[in-house]
Amino acid sequence: MPKILSFGSLNLDYVYSLDHFVSPGETTKSHKRDIFCGGKGLNQSIALKKAGADVYHAGCVGRNSEILLNTLKNENINIDYIETVDTDNGHAIIQLDKNGENCIILFEGSNGCISEKQVYDTFEHFSEGDFLVLQNEINNLPLIMTIAHKKNMQIVLNPSPINSSLLNLPLEYVNYFILNDIEAKDILKTDCEDNLINSFANRYPNAHIILTLGSKGVEYKYKDTVLSHGIYKTEVVDTTAAGDTFCGYFITQCSNGASIEDSLKLASKAASITISKKGAANSIPYLKDLLTD
Repeated sequence: MPKILSFGSLNLDYVYSLDHFVSPGETTKSHKRDIFCGGKGLNQSIALKKAGADVYHAGCVGRNSEILLNTLKNENINIDYIETVDTDNGHAIIQLDKNGENCIILFEGSNGCISEKQVYDTFEHFSEGDFLVLQNEINNLPLIMTIAHKKNMQIVLNPSPINSSLLNLPLEYVNYFILNDIEAKDILKTDCEDNLINSFANRYPNAHIILTLGSKGVEYKYKDTVLSHGIYKTEVVDTTAAGDTFCGYFITQCSNGASIEDSLKLASKAASITISKKGAANSIPYLKDLLTD
């Protein structure tokens, strides 16, 4: 079985529950504040593990990071490749409205402290056929992607958040893009939604494209294979880790040799459970709960 290396962010999420998102110049009262472990990297690692993968997390944490490390350890995720630096942890300020939608402000913190030495040392333990799962919340991504490509690892990219640095990455190395329609349009620099997945596939013809479309489900394209899957309807409480859950379940299934159809189905089901609960990592379901449901 291939190893899965999740090289990603580790954040503390400060979630403020509001009636609506704050507008410019507005002051509003929060009904509640919750603190969760999060970051797309941590969320994806936990989703991968809960889906049944053999997961190794690499990244950086700062001072007072025990809660982040313990969260990973409690899920039996390997943390040998996480380094501690003398700075603040990455964190996110999340507004959560009454419909379960969110908007997020990220502070990079320790997630921007990954050294070149840490990158090289980490990849000494991985080889051809192993999977590398990435998002855009850490530094040194060009080096990470280049080394993984040279080793013939399978590179999975969830290109979030979108910023100018992301477009300078060697995106031609990516084997699996897992992204939403907004991210796809930003990368393509287009406002056109017609045949979006085809346009993206034309730009990156050697990659598997998994395009999530919210209430419209998900589309998949690789070469001449085109598939889609609808959503599982559920009460929307918090959408924070839905995409990370989908990513973790889909890649775990693919790495285990499951069909794309089955991978899309299980990942969609897992994401529907995640959005029915508040929080990020803690809202991600275990595989056994999906199979017995």
